[in-house]
Amino acid sequence: MFNSTLATQLRPAHLNEVLGQKHLVAPGAILRQFVNKKHPMSIILYGPPGCGKTTIAMALANDLGVPYRLFNASTGNKKQMDQIIAEAKLSDGLFVIIDEVHRLNKDKQDHLLPHIESGLLIIAGCTTANPFHSINPAIRSRCHILEVKPLTDDDIMDGLHRALISEKGFDHVYEVDEDALQYITQQSAGDIRFAYNCLELGTIITEDKHVTIDDVKRAITHANARYDKDEDQYYDTLSGLQKSIRGSDPNGALYYFAKLIDANDIESLERRLITIAYEDIGLANPNACMRTVMAFQAAKTIGFPEARIPIANVIIELALSPKSRSADESIGRAMASLEASPHDAPSYLRLTPVGLSDEERYDYDRPELWEYIQYLPDDIRQEQFYIPQRTSQYENMLADNYMRILKHGRTNNMPALKKRIPRKK
Repeated sequence: MFNSTLATQLRPAHLNEVLGQKHLVAPGAILRQFVNKKHPMSIILYGPPGCGKTTIAMALANDLGVPYRLFNASTGNKKQMDQIIAEAKLSDGLFVIIDEVHRLNKDKQDHLLPHIESGLLIIAGCTTANPFHSINPAIRSRCHILEVKPLTDDDIMDGLHRALISEKGFDHVYEVDEDALQYITQQSAGDIRFAYNCLELGTIITEDKHVTIDDVKRAITHANARYDKDEDQYYDTLSGLQKSIRGSDPNGALYYFAKLIDANDIESLERRLITIAYEDIGLANPNACMRTVMAFQAAKTIGFPEARIPIANVIIELALSPKSRSADESIGRAMASLEASPHDAPSYLRLTPVGLSDEERYDYDRPELWEYIQYLPDDIRQEQFYIPQRTSQYENMLADNYMRILKHGRTNNMPALKKRIPRKK
């Protein structure tokens, strides 16, 4: 006969037992007011794993004194949904907790919408994904979106102390050293479920009723990374990597890369780092762009864990390279100009110009003319989309050449230009 886990035994049954989340469960907070006024509304609770989203939804239902049903959007099917709707009609409404609500497909969403709209179903959707990016606007507009925040270290410590004295927990059976509790807290990254599991493992490993930090270290084989590659925390870590490189901090960049290694996702890293190379470093160090591509060719050949070595090399180079966003900003300006007012190419640039004399045509055999020709349409001929940033010797060289050409100017008068510039022999 197996016992339930410590995390299950200690799951709060009421809002006043919930750890942290004062903005949701403290007196006067929104969920408390739902209970006080017996007037619940559909909500979406979003936040990282282990912060208590489903627990809060269940505690809310208990405090309201209403029956609730659980539905998992990943594994639940339409037949199960129909059973819930039928039960709701018989009981004049039902509270439904939908785990992984961001995974509801369109069929299920369309099936639910009229019943959420009418109030027959009050839903509490739970998700690790940002609902503003991942949940259909039709569902989102019918729900109040509430963030469930990662638990603080104080919250985790509070939960561990409760576990040791609670009748639903260890009920004073075990003595656990304070440094062991602090170690569990540090490794948990705000995830109380992870913390409870580590504490429970510590009580199994110990030879007596006294859990030391050594027992806990044997129980915890690795820290809680708190994300997988489909969750917001994963993309937040990728964002931290990019911003660290942009800010020329190799230490920050390597830290976020270390967090990403466990996800074993070379493809996402490759897309992000090649983008960083061309977007943030660009013309300041073009060789770094090339070396980034080569590093990922090597990384994919050898695979993780060794793939971390070429990737770490290029992360350090990108972080410490001079930065230039001039290319990215230049194409942005060009696209904005096009959106504001599109223009046709001048007639002499067209592939098969009609009605032009030989003197008016673009001359493929006169390279000495090319940098004097006007290429922009007449109405925007003075526009300068590329603005050099001069953060490196290489872009300085490009900028000097650019300024030389700007100085002598360009013309759309092909006959006059051909007369003015002698043909090279």
